[in-house]
Amino acid sequence: MAKLRFQISISIDGFVAGPNPSEEHPLGEGGEQLHEWVVKLAEWRKPHGYEGGETNASSAVMEDALSNVGATVMGRNMFGGGPGPWGEEPWEGWWGDEPPFHTPVFVLTHHEREPLEKEGGTTFTFVTDGIESALEQAKEAAGGKDVALGGGADVAQQFLAAGLIDELDLNVVPVLLGGGTRLFENLTGANVALEQVRVIAGPDATHVKYSVSA
Repeated sequence: MAKLRFQISISIDGFVAGPNPSEEHPLGEGGEQLHEWVVKLAEWRKPHGYEGGETNASSAVMEDALSNVGATVMGRNMFGGGPGPWGEEPWEGWWGDEPPFHTPVFVLTHHEREPLEKEGGTTFTFVTDGIESALEQAKEAAGGKDVALGGGADVAQQFLAAGLIDELDLNVVPVLLGGGTRLFENLTGANVALEQVRVIAGPDATHVKYSVSA
C-alpha cells in the first residue's frame, strides 16, 4: 500500500527554521545550517542539476528519500510566492524551469490557480479543498508509489494531527537555533504513536526514521 512519507531536517532544540524568516532568509536566521548536510551530497546535487558532491553515510538516506516516490504534497509557503491571491504574474516556485521533483506536485492553498507545467515531468496542481483531497489526488497520481510530504511545519502538523503520515524521517542536525519554527506544535489532542525503525549516523546529521500510527 502506498505510504505518505515526511522527511525534514531539525535542530537539536526542535526547530525546522530559524527566527525572523524573510525573502532574503526564507528559512529564517541560521536556518540554512539545517540543510548543509544534504546540499553537499552527490545524491542531492544530481536531481537538482549540479555536478560533483560527496558520498558518505548520509547518502543512503537521500537515496531512500528519492526512491519509490510518485508524487509530492507541499504547502503554499514551501512553494513560495507569499500569502494572498496569486496575482497577474504568479510565482512559479523556487526551482527554476526544471524542478527536481519530476513527478506531480500538489500545493495546498486557499487561492485557486490553474496547474503549472514545468520541464522534466513536474506539474504543480493547486488544491483548495484541504489536506485529505490533496493526499487523495497525490496517491492517484502516484500510481501505486509512495507520496512525499514536502512541508513546511504547519502542513506537517495538520497531516500528523489527522493521522495521515505513515513514515517520519528526522535529520537531526547538531545546531542550536534558539528560536524559529517548531515542528511539533499544535498537536494537542492528537494521538500520534511513533516506532523507531532506523538510525543512521552521518558526519553532519543523525537520521532517525519512525513509523507513525494514530
